[in-house]
Amino acid sequence: MRTLISPLVAVAIVAAAASPAARPTPSFAQGEQKAAEDPAAFNPMMGALMNMFIQPRHAKLGIAGRDGNWPLTGYALKELKESLTKISAAVPRWKGLPVPDLFDAALTEPMAALDAAIKAGDQRQFGEAYGQLTAGCNACHATMDHPFVMLKVPDASEFPDQEFKPR
Repeated sequence: MRTLISPLVAVAIVAAAASPAARPTPSFAQGEQKAAEDPAAFNPMMGALMNMFIQPRHAKLGIAGRDGNWPLTGYALKELKESLTKISAAVPRWKGLPVPDLFDAALTEPMAALDAAIKAGDQRQFGEAYGQLTAGCNACHATMDHPFVMLKVPDASEFPDQEFKPR
């Protein structure tokens, strides 16, 4: 009898392993392997794009300007502008509205004022222009029914591994 049970158990194990219902749910690592074989387009939501690209650049711009590091401030402004351009291309319409036009209306003037302040190395002018930029961002959020997403002038650095003071 024992010799008959072993082959039956072996057949049952092989059949169970072959059954789709018996397979465990794939782990994230298996999902990553599948993704590497068959990559899907990366299509993040607007909120994710704003959190990944705009919010840290807005903060870095403010901190560098506050500390008077004009080369870093100019670089941060350039990075912010490029990110807005890329988001406009990736998400040309959001909630039915044209994203490039929203960005232009809210941010063109403050960014021109920031550029002038950075070139002049004028701390007071920078502070005013940065406040206008922040207000423009918040106005855009309100237009898009997200008035609860409020940016502010940073009061501390969220980047402990970066020096913002000029050398």
